[in-house]
Amino acid sequence: MIRLDGVTKQYESGAVAVDHLTLDVPEGEICVLVGPSGCGKTTTLRMVNRLIEPTSGRIFIDGDDVTHVDPVQLRRRIGYVIQHVGLFPHQTVGDNIATVPKLLGWDRGRVSARVAELLDLVGLDAQYRDRYPHQLSGGQRQRVGVARALGADPPVLLMDEPFGAIDPITRDRLQQEFLRLQGEVNKTVVFVTHDVEEAVKLGDRIAILAQGGHLAQYDTPAQVLGHPASDFVADFVGSDRGLKRLEVTAVSAEGLAVPPVLAATASVGEARARIDGTRPAIAVVIDDAGRLSGFIGTSGSNGYPTTDPVGDHLEVAPDPAVAGDTTLKDALSSLLLADAGWVPVTDDTGRYLGVLTPDAVHQATRQSL
Repeated sequence: MIRLDGVTKQYESGAVAVDHLTLDVPEGEICVLVGPSGCGKTTTLRMVNRLIEPTSGRIFIDGDDVTHVDPVQLRRRIGYVIQHVGLFPHQTVGDNIATVPKLLGWDRGRVSARVAELLDLVGLDAQYRDRYPHQLSGGQRQRVGVARALGADPPVLLMDEPFGAIDPITRDRLQQEFLRLQGEVNKTVVFVTHDVEEAVKLGDRIAILAQGGHLAQYDTPAQVLGHPASDFVADFVGSDRGLKRLEVTAVSAEGLAVPPVLAATASVGEARARIDGTRPAIAVVIDDAGRLSGFIGTSGSNGYPTTDPVGDHLEVAPDPAVAGDTTLKDALSSLLLADAGWVPVTDDTGRYLGVLTPDAVHQATRQSL
C-alpha cells in the first residue's frame, strides 16, 4: 500500500534527515518507525503526506506516485493523528470529526451518520458529540483525534507519537483500543514512536532508523528482538529483548506439556503409574465436552487407597485458565501467580489443550527465533 523508494531529505544547510530510505508497508499492516531522537522518524512520516517535501526519491500509495499530485488532495486521502491531537478548540467534537467529509462535499445526512459511526467506533458516547475539546480528558481528545483522522475512511493512517503525552495507564488502554479498532477498520498505518515497547506491542513490522535516516532493520517485532541486524539495533531494543519477545510470542499448543489424561473412573494406582516420570507430576481428567474437570498429583494421592477412582480425589486446577492465543507475557504472569507451577491452557470454546510450564515458555520463545 505504501512504498518509499530511495527517499532522501536534505536541508539547505546540508544536513541530511533521511538518506535513501526504501521501505514497503503491506496493505492492512501497522508499520512502526522507531529510533533515537533526530533519526528522521517524523520527517519520514510527514513526507508521506508531503507536509515535508522529499529532496529526491519517490513515494507510492496504492501504486500511485504521490510526489507529483496535488498535496492538498493527497492529504484528504490520508488520516493524520499527532501527539497533541490538534483538535480545533472552537469546534465541537462532532464538527472536528466531520472536518474532512465536509471538505469533500458530503451531504449533511451522510456526514452526521459518519460522525455517529465514528464516535461509536472509538468508544465515545453520543453525548460527546456536542462537547468542546477543553471539556474532554487527554485520552478522550486522543480518541476524537483518531476519529477525525478516519472521517472520510482513508486507506492510509499516519500517527505521530499519538499516545506520547498520555499517562501510562490511559496510554495502555488507548493502545489496546487502537489494536481493537485496527482489527475492525484494517487500515495501512505508519506509526511513529520513540518507545520500543510500544513499537513491539503495536507493530506488525518495525523499522528501526539510525541517525541520518538510515534504515538499520525492518522486520517483524519477533525477528527484530530475536535477530538484531547490528550492534546498534541490539543496543537500541535493549538487553531485556528476551523479555520483550514474550509480548509478541503467542502460547503455542504444540509447545505445551501434555500430562496423562485419565477417565474419572481410573484408579489412583493407575494414576500414580501414569504420572511417574512426567513433568509436571500430575494426571488430568476432562469431561465429555473436552473441558478440564480437575487433576490429581503424586504428592496429593499418596494417602489414597490405590483402588479408589481418581474422580473421588480430584483437585481444582489453577484458575483462570490461559487462552490459547494469549501472549507469553500474559501467560507467564498467570503462571507466576499459580502455586501449582503450571496453568491449564484452553481454546476459545474452553476445551482443554494442555498445561503451560516454565519449560514450555522457554521452548516457545526459542522455537519462534
